[in-house]
Amino acid sequence: MISRRDFLQASVAASAIYGVSGYGNWSKLAAQQVLTQDDLLQFDTFGNVTLMHITDIHAQLKPIWFREPEINLGIGAVNGLPPHVTGQDFLDLYKIQPGSPEAYALTYTDFTSLAKTYGKMGGMDRVATVINAIRADRPDALLLDGGDTWHGSYTCYQTQGQDVVNVMNALKPDAMTFHWEFTLGSDRVHEILAGLPFDALAQNIFDAEWDEPSENFKPYEFYERGGTKIAVIGQAFPYMPIANPGWMFPEYSFGIRDQRMQEMVDEVRGMGAELVVCLSHNGFDVDRAMASKVSGIDVILTGHTHDAIPEPLVVGDTILIASGSNGKFVSRVDLDVRDGKMMGFRHKLIPIFSDVITPDAEVSALIDEQRAPFKDQLEEVIGQTDSLLYRRGNFNGTWDDLICDALLEEREADIAMSPGVRWGPSILPGEDITREDLWNVTSMTYPNAYRSEMTGEFIHTIVEDVADNLFNPDPYYQQGGDMVRLGGMGYKIDVSKPIGERITDMVLLKTGESIDPAKTYVVAGWASVNEGTEGPPIWDVVESYLKRKGPIQLEPNTSVKVTGA
Repeated sequence: MISRRDFLQASVAASAIYGVSGYGNWSKLAAQQVLTQDDLLQFDTFGNVTLMHITDIHAQLKPIWFREPEINLGIGAVNGLPPHVTGQDFLDLYKIQPGSPEAYALTYTDFTSLAKTYGKMGGMDRVATVINAIRADRPDALLLDGGDTWHGSYTCYQTQGQDVVNVMNALKPDAMTFHWEFTLGSDRVHEILAGLPFDALAQNIFDAEWDEPSENFKPYEFYERGGTKIAVIGQAFPYMPIANPGWMFPEYSFGIRDQRMQEMVDEVRGMGAELVVCLSHNGFDVDRAMASKVSGIDVILTGHTHDAIPEPLVVGDTILIASGSNGKFVSRVDLDVRDGKMMGFRHKLIPIFSDVITPDAEVSALIDEQRAPFKDQLEEVIGQTDSLLYRRGNFNGTWDDLICDALLEEREADIAMSPGVRWGPSILPGEDITREDLWNVTSMTYPNAYRSEMTGEFIHTIVEDVADNLFNPDPYYQQGGDMVRLGGMGYKIDVSKPIGERITDMVLLKTGESIDPAKTYVVAGWASVNEGTEGPPIWDVVESYLKRKGPIQLEPNTSVKVTGA
């Protein structure tokens, strides 16, 4: 007799064969460079329940360029496993034709050339078209937002998130969970929640003083869809006070709280839940680990690490769905739920090619309305680039190389630090850099560019600590984004070593001298989590640099040597 886990694995295999998980016949279409909206939306309706998932929008309401990472290392047991596969290895794993639309959407390979062929991606008016089409096919489909929604753009900053809230409300989600939203400050979060026309879910947000579940966030909610009682349990980003400024939301504590997650799963099962969905912002590897520890979750809709994977990953009896970021994709999952069990599924990661998908007229007009008061500021050209500007990757990104160069010169520093955040669209070579482009990679509520003195020993401690957030073999200790980006300094890293032993051969690039633990260096950076940080906002620093330098031409960054991968 086939086990349920084997049945789910067979669903993945069958889906891949029949083209309803992943991308199906895209490769055939690529030969003619022909792609239509019908191709992108084609789906063989299955079962009785449909889930739609979007996550990590980061306030990107308009179509963008977004290059996927070149380096995404997996540590320990997940080495070489999705999502830690990139470039040609990714194409080989999923049998994707080089040069095809999916190769462009899912990898960094030949990005600039393919971008000119296939155009920008995303745009919440195009996302609305996809959502409406799915609802036309399955009217009671659930739409779930994985968080990192009210953050990341010029207009989001200027309106304290209201522009994104208004647009997302028009999409009519059923529920969302949270991360960067809290950097608006808890007062503003509470203000938005008071008028939110859908559920705010997070079982792991507690009152910090009383160590009890917060009354402002439901742990779960039930939905009757397709004749099925569905429980959706929210899981907010667990490391808020570590990765972001805790003084902005002092009344809350977070954490993975997988024991309570088990209690919530058992509770909703006891209340008759036939399908249990976790709407998570843990990050993929944390969710993979949680799925192995918590029993009874049917589907984890994962977010935070921005992974786009064309096939679900099965862990025990749980499937993990990863839906990318910045509005590039919408996931559709159809499920066959019978007798209180998920018996099978079909899945499609739908790419939002903005030149192919017709924008929804009402949402398009709404987006333009939000942006209208800021049109002149958004469109002002402040520089040009001859280099591809991108952010994603464990160690380097040209956007942060540019930011570090600006910090070094404008703040007269020896060493520059830029946070290893994953959000931020790309810009193609030869394009103008507008104020909107700059804010898309710098917009946050603690932007001050500090200038301070640090000893070589302290710098080493910082870099070691960040490395452990990324490369600790236990996913539950992976508490941050990618590596801090450094300007003016090079180093070697052995990702297989324990904390304190990963970082060696730290060098001051302008002199070639080794960093002296006892010597003091002038360090400039931004996005400090410390309250009261002084300095100009980072966007002013970079804008001044761009206006002074002229077209940007960046040399390949070879300052980080990686071993142990």
